[in-house]
Order: sequence, then structure tokens, then C-alpha cells
Amino acid sequence: MKFGWFEVAALAAASVVNANDDLAYSPPFYPSPWADGQGEWAEVYKRAVDIVSQMTLTEKVNLTTGTGWQLERCVGQTGSVPRLNIPSLCLQDSPLGIRFSDYNSAFPAGVNVAATWDKTLAYLRGQAMGEEFSDKGIDVQLGPAAGPLGAHPDGGRNWEGFSPDPALTGVLFAETIRGIQDAGVIATAKHYILNEQEHFRQQPEAAGYGFNVSDSLSSNIDDKTMHELYLWPFADAVRAGVGAIMCSYNQINNSYGCENSETLNKLLKAELGFQGFVMSDWTAHHSGVGAALAGMDMSMPGDVTFDSGTSFWGANLTVGVLNGTIPQWRVDDMAVRIMAAYYKVGRDTKYTPPNFSSWTRDEYGFAHNHVSEGAYERVNEFVDVQRDHADLIRRIGAESTVLLKNKGALPLSRKEKLVALLGEDAGSNAWGANGCDDRGCDNGTLAMAWGSGTANFPYLVTPEQAIQNEVLQGRGNVFAVTDSWALDKIAAAARQASVSLVFVNSDSGEGYLSVDGNEGDRNNITLWKNGDNVVKTAANNCNNTVVIIHSVGPVLIDEWYDHPNVTGILWAGLPGQESGNSIADVLYGRVNPGAKSPFTWGKTRESYGSPLVKDANNGNGAPQSDFTQGVFIDYRHFDKFNETPIYEFGYGLSYTTFELSDLHVKPLNASQYTPTSGMTEAAKNFGETGDASEYVYPEGLERIHEFIYPWINSTDLKASSDDDNYGWEDSKYIPEGATDGSAQPRLPASGGAGGNPGLYEDLFRVSVKVKNTGNVAGYEVPQLYVSLGGPNEPKVVLRKFERLHLTPSQEVVWTTTLTRRDLANWDVSTQDWAVTPYPKTIYVGNSSRKLPLQASLPKAQ
Repeated sequence: MKFGWFEVAALAAASVVNANDDLAYSPPFYPSPWADGQGEWAEVYKRAVDIVSQMTLTEKVNLTTGTGWQLERCVGQTGSVPRLNIPSLCLQDSPLGIRFSDYNSAFPAGVNVAATWDKTLAYLRGQAMGEEFSDKGIDVQLGPAAGPLGAHPDGGRNWEGFSPDPALTGVLFAETIRGIQDAGVIATAKHYILNEQEHFRQQPEAAGYGFNVSDSLSSNIDDKTMHELYLWPFADAVRAGVGAIMCSYNQINNSYGCENSETLNKLLKAELGFQGFVMSDWTAHHSGVGAALAGMDMSMPGDVTFDSGTSFWGANLTVGVLNGTIPQWRVDDMAVRIMAAYYKVGRDTKYTPPNFSSWTRDEYGFAHNHVSEGAYERVNEFVDVQRDHADLIRRIGAESTVLLKNKGALPLSRKEKLVALLGEDAGSNAWGANGCDDRGCDNGTLAMAWGSGTANFPYLVTPEQAIQNEVLQGRGNVFAVTDSWALDKIAAAARQASVSLVFVNSDSGEGYLSVDGNEGDRNNITLWKNGDNVVKTAANNCNNTVVIIHSVGPVLIDEWYDHPNVTGILWAGLPGQESGNSIADVLYGRVNPGAKSPFTWGKTRESYGSPLVKDANNGNGAPQSDFTQGVFIDYRHFDKFNETPIYEFGYGLSYTTFELSDLHVKPLNASQYTPTSGMTEAAKNFGETGDASEYVYPEGLERIHEFIYPWINSTDLKASSDDDNYGWEDSKYIPEGATDGSAQPRLPASGGAGGNPGLYEDLFRVSVKVKNTGNVAGYEVPQLYVSLGGPNEPKVVLRKFERLHLTPSQEVVWTTTLTRRDLANWDVSTQDWAVTPYPKTIYVGNSSRKLPLQASLPKAQ
């Protein structure tokens, strides 16, 4: 039976369990939607169609396929179309700066941006990163991240994203994307989707750790949770006009992320209306036909495995079109999506060739590094792209520092007689700031975690350096003990000190690196490097002990947070290159802390629920991670199970005080919500394909070993296919309806960027007075939460927030609006959003558990 888009969507509402094997099952959704240039994409879509219409088949294929790992300068590069002056596109990590480069900045991590709750800072950081990427000749930044969202507090890469709350993440995700793309670089929203842990994310990686599993982990989820939690920030990314989305390593309901037709074709392209291109994570491409028909548009880095010299696409994709396995419109759509994103950010006017090599810091090297072939040329031009971004980095580092406890200890003055700096985290990495590849160690102060989401430091100002400078300017004494196991020395220093500043940390990262036995994910959420004992030793010997935590997320502080001699606690996250200066600005009062915790601080790991899957729980098959917690992660989980946190989500102190009052709600005249209906246009072919003789390797072409080309070996298409196992010759690889280019029914929840435009209509205007009742200027973050009222809904969910600066005694009125989306739930039966009849209540305060103001909302639809 042949299914159209809507019929297959209805199947998605059914159980995700496959009765045949009792494993979660991802329903099919075909064909892959073709871009139509809706909204702000209209002009660039037309330009893309025009240029793609002039391309040959192999030129289109060249845009879709990377040239191979370490075969050119960037971590990923597409082929080029010289005849039409379209260059090879350079794709480069990471979400916090340029990986594998030089004379670049090392920005604070995404989790720090979340702690600022500041839309402007998110935008400025994105713009600054985009400027640096552009200046280095990079076309596509592989960031920002909203996956992992943070289902597990010990997930290894949570810090690359923002927060386990989808609304906070979505807003800052979108602002970061706008900043990057306004600087002329294509942003990549990643990792799509449910890439929530490092254990088992890739089968070969798991095998390297001794696990005998056949496939990568499957994240198993229901339709409602997917929409209300994990898909939410990606909808915001699409509304922000993001040019690229990276599909993830893991499986979703036992279908790989880069060939999952439900998540790519249905959710992303048909429902959210994504007009850009989907790229694979590096070697997350598992099939030729399957990935193409399921909606993937670009294979990265192009080879099947690093430096295999083979590709699922490249020449195989050319063969697939020529033999009719893949319709021409599907490859045309891939190319149009790529070129539309290129034009959308103005990359055609800003393009410059990459002026650095990812693979060497030497000035000269081979053009094709891995195989030492091609011209021996200048590969590193040592272009300084830092501009004045250090000022912004220092500002974000300070303004993302959360003040968790202050018993009159802070701010410090320069009149302190003797300051003790205690703990390894205060000092330098003895091997240098970049002494560990991809920051794969926890030596010295923690300013960046590990993995591909990193950048080289241009320098790293440690807390020891910055605070010593402060003390010396006040003519005080300062001593540091940075051996965290020398507890007798720590005790001796603390006994003499008028204030002890204790620096501790907790690290994590990407799964290809194991640090102190932590295989990406944290083994626990305790402090590293003897941190608890350092704090307790200092506190037992100094009655004025201030603790500064650099961490990737929450840590357990139950052993000492309420110690009477612990007079201050600050969380400084992963602040980047200006780390020491940023914390000094807060400690000495130049910056009044206004940050709020972007996650919950629980008393135990168990209080969070949602354990990681760390064992092969499905025999030698794909490990199964069942998201049975639904939408109840982080503060939602704590609220549901009446767990009392130490510090709640959204909590943060200031050197001043604030008061919120006078909550008012005004209904707005919104139109009735109308599900989208009607049909799409039919798919179009752009240009003519021709016959196989036009696509044989050009005569005289000097082939580079292991380089991925789009040309075929001969007109014998079967012989030209690299491997029959890739599925190019067998019709069993063609799902029902997958090659149907006829007009398709539109989904009810579709119709615009991010979904049905009616979702984003304002239903209510809300206002509240915010007053600074203290003696110094500072920032407050009013937070609006909603109770959706249903029997199995979270107690409250964050929906709106703003960071406001107020001088002493100043009072302002904060006004915001609530959209239909803010008040709706996903209705599985209708496959659409709906405002349920349950009563809706709003709460306003300055944390998820300090909500003094509340109001009932009139009924809305």
C-alpha cells in the first residue's frame, strides 16, 4: 500500500513498539519533502534553483559529498563546481570557536551562555564567532548545539548546548544562529536528535571500549515527548533561518538518525518547514539509498570510514540517479538546499579560501595532507582573527557566573591581608593550555571541556594569575597551593588566610576520548581531583572560605555547601580564555553577578532520575535507551517527585536585591487556530541528467588517493557502483512511496518556519513590575512559568524570561507575550498542537521555585 505524507504521519501516532521484535520502531515517512523557498528563503531559493539548473549531475553530486577525512584543509569539505565559480565549502568545528586553528578566540561554552539568560549576549557571541570563522575562510560553522538537550545530568556533551529546559535553550540557540549567520557563515544546528549520551553513540567506538554490540544506541521516545521537549529548540532554530542541521550518530526508535525518515522527512522538513540542508555527523552516514530518500542532503566527511577511499555517495549517488534508483529531483533538492543556505548568509560575497590547515601548524605542507599528495604549498597563513573579542569573552565569563551562596563574604576588597588560592583548578596545566589534544585531560583550571566541541586557546588567564594581580595591587599577600592532594599544605595556608578561595571542577566531553576513566559521559557528578576534601580542609581551617566551581553541569555539594565556614559559593562553568579575569571581576565587585543556574542542583544523582545506559542491555544488538521519563527532566522531574534541590533551576543571587509585583494579564485578539491543509507543489527537476557517458572520469584527471569524486568508472553502471551492499542495485532498498515526486498533502502542524504560523500568534500580554530594592546596580531575570493544567503535565514549565539591568531604587515594567505554542500540548491523535481545556495558570518569579506572583488565564484556543 502506498502512503502519502499525511497517512504516514498518522502511523507515527501509533505505538513505537514493533510487535515483531518488541523493540521501539520508527514509522516510515516518504517521500522526502522538497524545498519550496517559503518565507525569508524565497529570494535565495530562486537563486539556488537558477544555479543548480545549470549544473551537470556530477556537479550537483560534488556539492553533496565530502572529499574525505584529512584530504583538504577543513574537517569537512565538499567538492566544488569551478565552471560556475562555486568553491569547495569548508565546514569546521566547533560551537565555541574554531577547532584545529591558530590566532583564534576560545569562547565560553554554551552552558555559560544559558547561565546569562541574556539574548543579546547570545547573539553577540554568535556574531563574534561567525566573524572569526569567516575570516579564516570557513563557510559552515558546526554549531551551535541543542542536542544533547540534557536528559541526563552526567551526559558528556551537555555543556556544548545550553540548558535542559527547551524554552531557555530554544531562545539562546536561535539568537546564536542569527549572530553566526549575520556574520556571513552558515550555522549548523546539532545534533539532531536525541543524542543524549556518549556511551554507545557509535558502534565502533563502543567496540573500542570492549563492548560487543552490533549497532549504535537507540534513543526510544514517544511522539508527545519528542515534540514538547527535544524538538522544541530545533523549531526555534528553523524559525531563526538556520542554514544547516546535523543529524546524529544514535538511532531514534531503532532507525539511524541520518536515515530516519520520520525525524528528517516528517518532523524537520514537512512539519517544521526546514529549507536548508541536512548533513551527517562525521561517519554517521550508514547507507546510500536509505539516507538519500530519508532526507539527508550532505555526507560528511564523505568517506564510509575515515580515509577508506570509499563513499556511500560520490560516484554511487551519480550511479543511483543514472540507474533510476534515486529520482533526479531528490539530488536536485539536495543541491538547491545547499546553495540556498550559501546565498542566504551572503557567503557568495564573503567567500575566501581557507587560510589554515586543520592537520598541521607548520606553514607549509601537502595540499592533501593524509596521503601527502598534491602541491607542497603554504597551508597556514597564520591569520589573526581575534579582533577585540577578548572583551566580550571576559564579559560573558563574568555575567555567566552564578552566585549560589553569599554570607557577607562577597564582594572582596583589595584590602584582604592574606589570600589563599587553593586547589588545582586555580592554576595552570603544566603541559600548557593546549597541552592535551582536544582538551582531553583535566589538568589545571577547567575553562573548556573536551572533544570536537573545543578550540585551541590563544592564551588562558588562570584564576591564580588574575587574583594574584588583584591582591598585589592592594599590597596584600597571596599564596597558592594547587596540589589538590597536599591537604596538609592546604590546611596550613587556610589557617593563615583572611579569605580562602577554593577552586574545584568536574569535567566531561566527547566519547572518543576517555579522561580518568570517564568515557565522555561522567562516571558520577562528584567533584574531580579530590575537590570535596580540598573544600572541607579549607573550611575546617578558615572561617571565610569561598568556593568557585568550574564544571560542565551540576555537581554534588551536599557534603559541604552548608558548612558554616563556607561563606560563598559561585559556579563559573566553562568560561573560556579570560577565565581568571572573569571570576576576578565578580569576586571584586566590578561585575554584580546576575546569572541564574541553567540546571538544577540535586542532593544525589538519583534525585534526577533518567540514568544513563552504560551496559549493553540488548545482548549484542543495539543498546536501548527508553525515554520513559517523558518530559520530566531536570526541574520538571524534581517537581513531579517532590525532590527538594539544594539550588533550583533559575536560581542565582546578586549583590543587590529585587522585588517583583503587580502582575497583569491582557487577552489579545488572536485569530482562531487553523490546521494547515492543501497540497504541496510537485517536485521539480532542474536541468537535464543526460546519459552515463557524460559522467565518466575525465581524461587526464590526476586522481588523489582516497579522495572522493563524483565521476563513474565506466558506462557499466553496475560495475561503477563501489559496492552492491550500499543498495544501489536492489529495489528492496526503496521504501514505498519514497520516489514519488507528485504533490503531497500538507501536515496540519506545518505551514511556515517552525511549524504552523498560528502557533506563534500572541494570545496574552503579561506585565510585571521589577524593582531594585538594594544599594548597587545589577541584573535581575524575571521568569514566567506556565502550568498547563493536565493530569500528567509538569507542575510548571518555563516559557518567557528577560535579563534586566536596574540601578538602585529603579523600577521598570517588564512586558512579554504568550503565544499559542506556549500554552499548547502535542495531540498525538490529530498530529497537531492544541490548547487543552484544562485551566492554565501563569507564575512569575526569579527561579523555578520562587514564584510569588500568579494569575489564571482565560480560556484560549
